[in-house]
Amino acid sequence: MSISKQDIIDVLKTIFDPEIPVNIWDMGLIYDIDMSNESVIITMTFTSPTCPMMEELLAQVKQSVEKVDGVKSVEVKLVWEPAWDLSRMSDAAKIELDLTNQGW
Repeated sequence: MSISKQDIIDVLKTIFDPEIPVNIWDMGLIYDIDMSNESVIITMTFTSPTCPMMEELLAQVKQSVEKVDGVKSVEVKLVWEPAWDLSRMSDAAKIELDLTNQGW
């Protein structure tokens, strides 16, 4: 069975940082989804290296993506370059956080 990138994205959209009412996909925290056979590598970041929920969210990403049909292994790579900024957020996230008039 081939893994659908959209299936991975749909799962990522169910994961929220408890401090921010926007999912990690729309926040722009996911930089890349690499799929090869039954393996998935998620490259992601956080808004700050001091995020208190970092370990829990990394584990949640791995566990959630592992449940997608056809996925046998998941690796989550945490990166800090390029640094996250508000321009990575989706329009929906900017609306949710009332950032639409910021000129992004």
